[in-house]
Amino acid sequence: MPVKKYKPVTPGTRFRQGNDFSGLSGDKPEKSLIKKLNKSGGRNHDGKMTNRHIGGGHKRRYRVIDFKRDKEGSAEVTSLQYDPNRSAFIALLQFDDGEKRYIIAPDNVAVGDKLKSGRGVNPDNGNCLFLDEIPLGSNIHAIEMSPGKGAAIARSAGTYCTLMGKEGKYAILKMPSGETRKILLSCKAVMGTTSNSDHQLQVSGKAGRSRWLGRRPRVRGVAMNPVDHPMGGGEGRASGGHPRSRTGVMAKGQKTRNNKKYSTKLIISRRKKRNK
Repeated sequence: MPVKKYKPVTPGTRFRQGNDFSGLSGDKPEKSLIKKLNKSGGRNHDGKMTNRHIGGGHKRRYRVIDFKRDKEGSAEVTSLQYDPNRSAFIALLQFDDGEKRYIIAPDNVAVGDKLKSGRGVNPDNGNCLFLDEIPLGSNIHAIEMSPGKGAAIARSAGTYCTLMGKEGKYAILKMPSGETRKILLSCKAVMGTTSNSDHQLQVSGKAGRSRWLGRRPRVRGVAMNPVDHPMGGGEGRASGGHPRSRTGVMAKGQKTRNNKKYSTKLIISRRKKRNK
């Protein structure tokens, strides 16, 4: 869906770029598939702030998404909707027996399309297959990391993984980060890429829109005093020294991954490193 630019009728709309939502159905969410969503404001059970930069935001209700796609058979896409809890759009499926489920909407899926899941399904856009039945070189999303656990990889807007090969009981995937890793062939994945690929082109236009999304202001460490942050203090505009977090963890170059993680042996090559 294209991104639209707003006329500069106010300072907040001068630089704003937003999604025009032209491909969505405009339907209200399915009542049987929504749940209450509580907000913590970054506080724990004692009322103490444990996460900063969280608070406020518009009231939301959670849409229950079927990440497992464990119901086999054909289902019709009856609606494409906006989900305030994720960057990708969601699609409402209705099966032949009348059951309705939400899924993350694949790109180029329209209302009226028929989607399938299970063994022996054609590798068409939006269908859910096991990795051992997906052709090499295919772009896939909503990928399981453990069989039957539900999709965990490539769920945000415009993301996908590429199936590079098959080796023994593992599939070799190239991740959105550039990492190459193994995943069991008995895991499921959905063909195609996720919807709303223009999400990254949006521009808020004003700080207030971040507050609508529940994001409070973030103060730079170099703007603080030494008592508040390792990079604070100094005469004039000091650079702040080595980039690090508020707790002293180095921000650039220091490895924070646990080498004893089980999945470490499944990673063939690490993600791309950004140029410093």
